[in-house]
Amino acid sequence: MPKRKRETGFTLIELMVVLFILGLLAALVAPRLIGRVGKAKQQTAAAQIQMLSTALDLFYLDVGRYPTTDEGLAVLARKSESIPGWSGPYLDKGVPKDPWGRDYMYKSPGEHGAYDLYSMGADGLEGGEGDNRDITNWRSEEAS
Repeated sequence: MPKRKRETGFTLIELMVVLFILGLLAALVAPRLIGRVGKAKQQTAAAQIQMLSTALDLFYLDVGRYPTTDEGLAVLARKSESIPGWSGPYLDKGVPKDPWGRDYMYKSPGEHGAYDLYSMGADGLEGGEGDNRDITNWRSEEAS
């Protein structure tokens, strides 16, 4: 009589146990990762505002003034014929969007200094807390 070959593979119970464990791990890890995504976007916005501020300062050194609100940040990437002394472009890849896909807000003269440069956070509304708080050039961001 020939020996019966044992079938190999996983039983339904074994697969269910593995899926349950993976689901449990995802439930524990996912909330932590989601919180880090929001913080990473805020840190990216702060770094981009710092980079844009440096470009604005270079523009100021060359032209003797900051761009007007009407000229906006676009003048950092492409020359306007009406600006004597312009020696840019001051940004290699154009003006970035904030991490939430919106334009940075720019006002010159600003209410908080020579210019105000900010992102309105995740909600796109002025003010807010947590992921929704504004990221600005005029106040240092508290660690959260």
